[in-house]
Amino acid sequence: MDTQSVDTLTKHEQILRYIESLKLGSRISVRKIAKNMEVSEGTAYRAIKEAENQGLVSTKERIGTVRVEKKLRQNIDKLTFAEVVNMVDGQVLGGSRGLHKTLHKFVIGAMEQDAMMRYIEAGSLLIVGNRNRAHICALEQGAGVLITGGFNTSTEVKVLADELELPIISSSYDTFTVASMINRAIYDRLIKKKIMLVEDILASGASLYALKANSTLKDWQRMSEDTGYSRFPVVDEWNRIIGVVTSKDMVGANSLQTVDKLMTRNPLTVTAQTSVASAAHMMVWEGIELLPVVDANRKILGVLNRSDVLKAMQYIQKQPQNGETFEDLIWSGLEEVRDEKGTLQFHGVITPQMTNHLGTVSEGVLTTLMTQAAYRIVQEHKKGDLVMDNMSTYFLKPLQIDSKIEIRPTIIEVSRKFGKIDVEIYHAGTLVSKAMLTAQVI
Repeated sequence: MDTQSVDTLTKHEQILRYIESLKLGSRISVRKIAKNMEVSEGTAYRAIKEAENQGLVSTKERIGTVRVEKKLRQNIDKLTFAEVVNMVDGQVLGGSRGLHKTLHKFVIGAMEQDAMMRYIEAGSLLIVGNRNRAHICALEQGAGVLITGGFNTSTEVKVLADELELPIISSSYDTFTVASMINRAIYDRLIKKKIMLVEDILASGASLYALKANSTLKDWQRMSEDTGYSRFPVVDEWNRIIGVVTSKDMVGANSLQTVDKLMTRNPLTVTAQTSVASAAHMMVWEGIELLPVVDANRKILGVLNRSDVLKAMQYIQKQPQNGETFEDLIWSGLEEVRDEKGTLQFHGVITPQMTNHLGTVSEGVLTTLMTQAAYRIVQEHKKGDLVMDNMSTYFLKPLQIDSKIEIRPTIIEVSRKFGKIDVEIYHAGTLVSKAMLTAQVI
């Protein structure tokens, strides 16, 4: 598909292109955009909001809306100073022009100043109390400063922060609380980083083959011969997706019949921000081989086929763990064992974090344990991921803290696409919980 010309872009898209072309740090206003692009202020406002959602601009306190560098997926584990301000309910004392900058580490200033300076470098954040000399040294090293305890700083420090465009922030929280909050935020980003999105596997710059509504059977045959594919999206004159056509749709059609009479209308679509797992589930559940990827205006960005998604799922399984989810933490205390017949079981102990307000194990935790056990025993027999269809659970007896448990999963049936698993949890030889699961295998 040819590159879009300005004539095929809507006013909304033209404004986004204009904003993207601005220099980093440029100030943006609704009135200014409306005047420069000759559009209404309402159109300009909506485009600026969309640009903010895309990470092209950011609204800063006492500055207004400015063009910022779009955060890349590989930098998702890095925080901006502006995010730190919001996180710790902070007040910006100086250097507000540098709020969009990212920090790659933080240093707690609980040591002598000379020793502290060995750890501070450009792009870091010093967390310290009301020590003016330390504030100045950190700024001179290219680092931002977060003052804990709600303390202020000197005018000299504020002026230097403004000159260097490095934020100096004050928070009423103590040092330990502030460090914990920032650490938690970075940890959450590590978890997000491992979640593969459609945009990660959508080949940038790759040719996009699509048919128009008035394309004929001959056009489909020609494109199929050129590309080796038999499925294509169908778009209108604005490159918006209106349908999908496959070889099955072409059976019995005459050579001059247009594809808009043959295609499947209103096809399922995904966006670039959809997770690959969700796209895989959609393709398996609906039995489709082609999934168009669209933007907010339903303009086509690319297409996914089943092989793209399956390759990505296989890649995910080989990647190291970055950050732990609640599921990982719940499962981490269990060990894999084999009985005398070689049957896979899991043994572990109930920890305080697994319990509810009554001191017994939460039903949600037991459900997670049984689901994870089912997932792992299926992987022994068949490589792939499970997508849960149905689960019937039975909670027979309560479990207390420090109880030793045995989880015994049993495969009832596994086919190419579906699996049925029975999972039982025992304590002291007594059955305490049981589940029957049916799932799709990706």
